[in-house]
Amino acid sequence: MSDTTPPSVPAQPPSPSGSSPETHVIDYRAAEQLLAARDPQGAVKLLDSVIAAHPENTAARLLRARAFFAAAQLRPAALEFELVLEREPDNAFAHFALARTHERSGRPEQARKHFRLAAALDPQPDYLAAARFEE
Repeated sequence: MSDTTPPSVPAQPPSPSGSSPETHVIDYRAAEQLLAARDPQGAVKLLDSVIAAHPENTAARLLRARAFFAAAQLRPAALEFELVLEREPDNAFAHFALARTHERSGRPEQARKHFRLAAALDPQPDYLAAARFEE
C-alpha cells in the first residue's frame, strides 16, 4: 500500500475549473515568491483562486492580507486580517499586521489595541516597541 501523494495534498480529480489541489499549492508558493519580489497584485491574483477553492485556509488569507497591505489596499487588507483573527484570535502576527493597517489608515486607537494584543500574545521586541505600554 504505497501512496505517492504527499499528505498535505489529497488525491482528488481536478475541479471543473481545471485546477487541482496541487495547482493551489503551486499557486500559493508562487504568490509567496511574487510578494517577496514586490509584486503584491500578482500575488493577490494567484491567491484569489486558492481562496475560492479553500476559503477556510487561513495561511492563504494571511498571505493575501499581506499582499493587499503591500499594495496599499488597506480596506481589503484589514478585512482579511480580521477574518484570520476570527479563526485564530491568538495569532500575534495578524494582530500586529492589522495594527499596522489601522495605523496606515489613520486609526490610531484601533492600531494601539492590536499592537498591545500582539505584544501580549508574543512579547518580541518589535511588538513590544509598537505597543508603547509606557504611555
